[in-house]
Amino acid sequence: MPKILKAGRTVEQGKADARKVRDTVVAIIDSIEERGEDAVREYSEKFDNWSPTSFKLSDREIEACLAALTPRQVADICFAQEQIRRFAEIQKSTLKDVEVETIPGVTLGQRNLPVESVACYVPGGKFPLVASAHMGVVTAKVAGVKRVIALSPPFEGRPNAAVVTAMYLAGADEIFCLGGVQAIAAAAIGAGSIKPVAMIVGPGNAFVAEAKRRAIAQAARVLRRG
Repeated sequence: MPKILKAGRTVEQGKADARKVRDTVVAIIDSIEERGEDAVREYSEKFDNWSPTSFKLSDREIEACLAALTPRQVADICFAQEQIRRFAEIQKSTLKDVEVETIPGVTLGQRNLPVESVACYVPGGKFPLVASAHMGVVTAKVAGVKRVIALSPPFEGRPNAAVVTAMYLAGADEIFCLGGVQAIAAAAIGAGSIKPVAMIVGPGNAFVAEAKRRAIAQAARVLRRG
């Protein structure tokens, strides 16, 4: 007789989980849209026990993160980013603008234009995804995005030194120590020192993924209302 060591979630349990994620995310986004940075701070303190004077890292805080790494660690980050940057530049070189007069008086074409602003989210926790900083920030800068912000949650009560270093060396224009749904909502809608962006990239858990799906749509509704 086989013994079941661990059973998977049933279809109904999966649906219930999805509803819970959806309802939680919607409530957080609605609260941030209504109360701005006060709500962001409330959720950051609740989920990450993190409520600094400013979520945006200062030059001094960034320098402290750089100093916390060994020269070899910094060199490894630089090496990885150089490989990603080089290939991103090769990819960009294949995207050509085209303009051609197909018949007299009729001109057709295409232009490749970067979006105005991007937020790159980098998961934190016990195993932060440093590579997400490389893939998100470096490629956005190569594409020509004018404003690239980077966000990642704190780890053990402070910014993760390796993640922040990777964000900085990749060329992020603004770095925020803020995570979870509250980070995604703040980047999409705007809250306090975080001005809204046109696009959000980067991996995350189910809550972050749901927030990305909903936050930009909600931000669009806010813009339409003027």
